[in-house]
Amino acid sequence: MAPINPVIRDLRLDFFRGLSLWFIFIDHVPSNTMGWLTVRNFGFSDAAEIFVFISGYTAAFVYGPVMRERGFVVGTARILKRAWQIYVAFVFLSVIYIAEIAYIANSFENPLFAEEMDVLHFLQKPEVVLVEVLRLRFLLPNVDVLPLYIVLMLWLPPMLWLILRSPYLALGISIAIYAAAKAMGWNLTLYPLDRVWFFNPFAWQLLFLAGAWCAVGGVKWLTPFLRSNILTALCVLYLLFALSMHLTWFIPAITPQLPNWLLIFPLDKTGLSPLRFAHFFALAILVVRFVPVDAVLLRSLWAQPLIMCGRHSLEVFCLGVFLSFTAHFMLVEVSGRVAMQVFVSLSGILIMVALAGLMSWYKNLDRRAQQKTAA
Repeated sequence: MAPINPVIRDLRLDFFRGLSLWFIFIDHVPSNTMGWLTVRNFGFSDAAEIFVFISGYTAAFVYGPVMRERGFVVGTARILKRAWQIYVAFVFLSVIYIAEIAYIANSFENPLFAEEMDVLHFLQKPEVVLVEVLRLRFLLPNVDVLPLYIVLMLWLPPMLWLILRSPYLALGISIAIYAAAKAMGWNLTLYPLDRVWFFNPFAWQLLFLAGAWCAVGGVKWLTPFLRSNILTALCVLYLLFALSMHLTWFIPAITPQLPNWLLIFPLDKTGLSPLRFAHFFALAILVVRFVPVDAVLLRSLWAQPLIMCGRHSLEVFCLGVFLSFTAHFMLVEVSGRVAMQVFVSLSGILIMVALAGLMSWYKNLDRRAQQKTAA
């Protein structure tokens, strides 16, 4: 993926980030048949890798020119402003999410909702849990990506400054931190103290930084290599290998036919297993190869809902968290049939698209008002 022209928006970024948000919502609904359509059922990686990589790419694309032209201080201030916006969204999301879960668990006299969604700690010690939420040390299920995003944005200013001056050194430092985290078990602790972050920021920073590295020109240097037919063939073979390994989890009869050494590789999501990392990049390389930046499908009408969701990713993600729990509640309390699973999944996606459309409408109104003021 060549560096993006500042004038032309790469719709692939919005399209696939929107797709990852749809997948995240569907995957967060337990026992959902629609989950068979998401990327996680066809290999090692899932929508989280897509979201984190594109977030790193777009962050460097937006703030890299600012830091290059206006200096480190101004660039850092812009990045910290965005990190603050994400933090505020996380706090509001957590508080309202806790209230939603506690209300439903109490109203329907089903304490399993509170236990399953980890709200019992809040019901027992609300004053402690709220403080830990503010400290990013109490994370409810399905919101883990936002705290990771906050930490990675705080990590971005020095690394982006280094990428702009010595990209290979920055990438080497990131790889070294990833390797040290894997070797020494680095991670951040949570409340209660026997838990750690589901997305280890010391590991996932590599994927985020890889996206930033690509955005400021890294892929330009690798373009001849990425266009290689040999590399394309290797990516296809690796994806087929990942698919066959994934099938062993659902078709046990396949497992005895495989050599033992194929069954020992870890697929740790918390520490971003190298197999997951490689699987994502195999997918990304094929997308870059066969979906050009000016692809007709990106301009088609059916692609617009995905693109709108990708452009308003923070708001759509927060809404998706509420919708996933609401869908789970309906499947438990109303009906768990396949028809209901399809209904709640499609309804949730339509609501997310509606929010993205409303946000786009407001943004266009503001833009027109600014143009009139300038005129």
